[in-house]
Amino acid sequence: MRILAIMALGLLTAACGFQLRGQATLPFETLYIAIPDVSPLGTELKRNIIAGTHTKLVNNPAQAQATLTLVSEQRDRSILSFDTSGRVREIQLRYRLDFRVHDARGLDYLPQSTIRLTRDISFNDAQVLSKESEEQLLFRDMQSDMVQQILRRLAAAPAKPIAFEARPSDAAAR
Repeated sequence: MRILAIMALGLLTAACGFQLRGQATLPFETLYIAIPDVSPLGTELKRNIIAGTHTKLVNNPAQAQATLTLVSEQRDRSILSFDTSGRVREIQLRYRLDFRVHDARGLDYLPQSTIRLTRDISFNDAQVLSKESEEQLLFRDMQSDMVQQILRRLAAAPAKPIAFEARPSDAAAR
């Protein structure tokens, strides 16, 4: 009876289409990441590329087929709501990253891209220390999500760099 139940469970799992993620396939063989080594985002991104792709990370941009450049990284928080006595009840955490992927000649695999993540958190004046700790955990979780989104965008990049044309400004078009 147990063996029959295990076999049925195995067949159900196989029939649902479940599959482990496996390794991502990036369109370039070597990559230089122009993010400071002290950045937690850079460290996690490098670790995920080494562990989850066949792409080799290099320490010299001249040796790289592509370069991922961090244009800006911004973390902030804003108040979402107050209670009836004017105390903060909810806070929104925001994490924004601008990056581009280009080759040594300046042609883009991915033009400058922006990823924005937000999380809402309740706030209580009586639990300030625990809420600060929760906020740090949420930012760390957002950073992991950011790394996964960057990897998905890298995997979707074209195999050859493209010269993206800048759009003329409204004033120049008139």
